[in-house]
Amino acid sequence: MNSDDLILFAQVANSGSISRAAMVLGADQSTISRRIGLLEAELGVRLFHRSGRGVTPTERGQQLLEYAAASAAMLVEAARAMRDSAEQGPARLCIAAQPTIARLLFGRLGHALKERYPLTQVRFVEGLASQILGQLGDGAIDVAILYLPEHHGALQYDALLTEEIHLVTPADYPLEGDTIPVRDLGEIALILPSTHHGLRVLVETLAARYGFSANIALECDGSISITKRLVLERCGCTVLPSAAVVEEVAAGRLKTYRLVQPSIRREVAIVWPKNRVTPDGLWAVTQIIRQRAAALVREGAWPDTVLHGEGAAADSV
Repeated sequence: MNSDDLILFAQVANSGSISRAAMVLGADQSTISRRIGLLEAELGVRLFHRSGRGVTPTERGQQLLEYAAASAAMLVEAARAMRDSAEQGPARLCIAAQPTIARLLFGRLGHALKERYPLTQVRFVEGLASQILGQLGDGAIDVAILYLPEHHGALQYDALLTEEIHLVTPADYPLEGDTIPVRDLGEIALILPSTHHGLRVLVETLAARYGFSANIALECDGSISITKRLVLERCGCTVLPSAAVVEEVAAGRLKTYRLVQPSIRREVAIVWPKNRVTPDGLWAVTQIIRQRAAALVREGAWPDTVLHGEGAAADSV
């Protein structure tokens, strides 16, 4: 016996007629009769008195009708509770991002999430891709916004936007114009993370693809702030999205050069692990992330970016 059996039984009992119940349920009368017969056989009791005027519940039928009513009420309550829970959002939510993305997105995202889910305890985490991916796999982080790694087989992701990568130099760096061919990166001393981090992998990939050797002046696995400080101190140059150095460029302390022939873009994606059950409400959270990111792009607050699906004439790495 299951809930469908109880619903059918209650409809017959309340209709007082198998034919009327069949009309309400949109089923054949013979099907209703057969299922009532199977239910009586399974329970070992007679549920209805049958006559030419219809059917009426037996004493056992009346008893089962009470259980059917309780079951129906429980199903309604369960559905209501699930809807309310979905509206309230997850009890706790941890969102991670790499530094540039976190600086741009977390403020607006925090306001949007607290407005939508006031009861949810939201935690933001900023970190390097390797750190975030490790915590994502361990379950400490629910969702991340990342520059998509070259090898992402263990991840589920939803592409968000692509972001142009620039050469970043001291303000008085002796380079003509405002662009630099990708192949000329080999002539510039670069400050980059060590090999397991995204920007280093990006430059090494470009070097192999376009035939130059990366000139690594320093390796820095600290924050982008430290890398920018090293560039300001003329220890070398680096490659970063322009959004990472907006303030320094506006103040005349750093300068950026677009990489051309071709221009180089990285894909930013909303990421979660394949090997974990998706937390309740996470889909709605990803839509909020997408909406806030789109607003930043369209306002020009996330420069040199193209929203996913809007196209970009560039080489994505």
